[in-house]
Amino acid sequence: MKKFLTVLMALTMVLTFAGCSDKTTDKKADDDVKSEGVMTYAEYIAAELDTEVVVETYVQAKQSWWDDKVTVYSQDKDGAYFLYNMACSEDDFAKLTTGTKIKVSGFKAEWSGEIEIIDATFEIMDGSFIATARDVTSLLGTDTLIDHQNEFVSFKGLTVEAAGQNDDGEDVAFLYNWDGSGDDGSDLYFNVSLDGETYTFTVESYLCDSSTDVYAAVKGLNIGDTIDAEGFLYWYEGANPHITTVTVK
Repeated sequence: MKKFLTVLMALTMVLTFAGCSDKTTDKKADDDVKSEGVMTYAEYIAAELDTEVVVETYVQAKQSWWDDKVTVYSQDKDGAYFLYNMACSEDDFAKLTTGTKIKVSGFKAEWSGEIEIIDATFEIMDGSFIATARDVTSLLGTDTLIDHQNEFVSFKGLTVEAAGQNDDGEDVAFLYNWDGSGDDGSDLYFNVSLDGETYTFTVESYLCDSSTDVYAAVKGLNIGDTIDAEGFLYWYEGANPHITTVTVK
């Protein structure tokens, strides 16, 4: 009798754990399934410009709120979406924290190489996802870098080059605005090199203003410094990453 009870209990435990395993698998599958009428990332990429698109994505960062609009850097497990001037109340702006899942409806557009969603509206959904920075250092200067447009990415072992000259004709490591026409609080532009090629990175002031650590870090750079950097792979006539973190090696 005791042996029978022991076997029965063991069988019950096996069935219980099997049930938990099945639920875990189902939950993972559910997380990967898009709602009705929602595009996969592949379908979004294949869509023609100026056509309506509907995607589900996750907030990774947001620019400052203005005039009931917000620009959002977003991403799912398959790719990234840049949501430009999306309609957003001030109350909803506060809810768009990193990882928040949103369903977005708008139109696919292109501006100077940047693929984005414009005239968009959104609704907040259940779910959360925060992307890990993808190391794309080896892709700098290649045709495949654009495949990761708008993703959260990292670059390692870059050398800081002169961005331009100050009023005294001295080389400087960064400029306020692309042409040096700005002042403290403007976008920061700085140049980095890898394997003999030079690239321009930006600290977008609407994303990381003058109070942020990355803004201060770029202002403190010296020509010749070796740095690692993270940010979003924005595109303007070529790769123009919007940098959120800089670490001097």
